[in-house]
Amino acid sequence: MSKSILERSGSSPAKITMISLLPNLLAVTLILAAILFISAGRLDWLQAWAFVLAFGGFLTFYGLWGVRNDQAQLNERSKGGQNTKSWDKVILTTYTLLLIGMLILAGLDAGRFRWAPAPLILQGLGWLGTAFAGFMVSWTASVNTFLSRTVRIQDDRGQHVIDTGPYSWVRHPMYLGVIVLMISISLLLGSLWALIPGAMIGILFTVRAALEDRTLQQELPGYPEYASRVRCRLFPGIW
Repeated sequence: MSKSILERSGSSPAKITMISLLPNLLAVTLILAAILFISAGRLDWLQAWAFVLAFGGFLTFYGLWGVRNDQAQLNERSKGGQNTKSWDKVILTTYTLLLIGMLILAGLDAGRFRWAPAPLILQGLGWLGTAFAGFMVSWTASVNTFLSRTVRIQDDRGQHVIDTGPYSWVRHPMYLGVIVLMISISLLLGSLWALIPGAMIGILFTVRAALEDRTLQQELPGYPEYASRVRCRLFPGIW
């Protein structure tokens, strides 16, 4: 967020440092690792180690970038903002439960019982999808300081329409990245069973995109005009 926006909002959040972020980043990474390895019942699971390290590395990269370039975005994404839509709270709770279920199922399947192992070629595609998702999330974050953890109109931050970068192609590029990521995690961990909750998360975020789009159409000035120029919400040339 630019200094002018901070001044207009009348808000001066505490300065974030990488040292202050590290405990949260470490906690998230350790929780992820614990879910995977406890459900797998073993530590010698190469795919899980690779994923945990890649995930932790990406969180660190985003934290370093945010501390240097967009502290306001870090502040926004670290808390539940005021006037969050009630339906979004339900969606986020459902997403959290599905995500935990997907990781547990991946651990039981790929790590312990080998019910439906994904072939190496699909695991490779999972890594390619994860790389694409990481690129999409990073690109989106780099152009949209109003990127939030919850669906809300950020009147307190002077929110306005963003139409550059990936937003010139689709209206909700962050959700596209998340959907691809959820499918890809299942594959790179080597679990076909985990594709079920991963696909359910994809459906959930498609619904979220539709609801958020309706909110923005109704409440954010300039958004209907933007939507008339960029016709697709999630998938270029499709929807």
